[in-house]
Amino acid sequence: MTDGPIRVVVADDQTVVREGIVMLLGLLPGITVVGSAPDGEEALRLVAEHAPDVVLMDLRMPRCDGVEATRRIRAEHPGTEVVVLTTYADDDSLFSALQAGARGFLTKDAGAEEIARAVADVRSGAAGLSPQVQLRLLERLSEPEQPAPAPAPQPVPAPAPAQRPPLPDGLTQREAEVLALIAAGLSNAEIAGRLFVSPATVKTHINNLFAKTAVRDRAQAVAYAFRHGISDGS
Repeated sequence: MTDGPIRVVVADDQTVVREGIVMLLGLLPGITVVGSAPDGEEALRLVAEHAPDVVLMDLRMPRCDGVEATRRIRAEHPGTEVVVLTTYADDDSLFSALQAGARGFLTKDAGAEEIARAVADVRSGAAGLSPQVQLRLLERLSEPEQPAPAPAPQPVPAPAPAQRPPLPDGLTQREAEVLALIAAGLSNAEIAGRLFVSPATVKTHINNLFAKTAVRDRAQAVAYAFRHGISDGS
């Protein structure tokens, strides 16, 4: 984490909204707006020019949308974090943004305090998700999968021993259990208590599963668990 005010670029295609966000951030202590952009291409140019700590990113923009701009910023300027600030809180927008590398996700009804907290959280290396978004992640993760269509009748083979489906990316069963508990919102200490292991052991499992799955933080771990159907009790 660097010292000094948090340097922010604002990207939103609606002029009134963009100027309003810039004005709002200008009133918050510890935050300095270094540029504003009407689309993703301009946001990328400003990031290259100013190397901000955080970009507040709208999703639906011309030329280059927020998801693609987020993906390119995280690939080309890893020192800049992205917090999505959007009208849209549907699952496609949420998971697309997290998978592109966003560390924060807020809707535009967020207040000044919530925006400031998310910006500070991602600059410090944490996730900046609103409580509503965290709840939606957990709800979606716990939703039962839709049953597949019934296959055509086939000859019944001899019974075979039941086997667990293979886990993705070489995860062990214990790493998958830890990932499921992360997705359920448990802290390291709570996971240690649930699994009857030490917090140090939990941290080792988390480091291993993050390395295997190439996720960078808990927000991306939740999205990964959702994609692969890994949940507590599954």
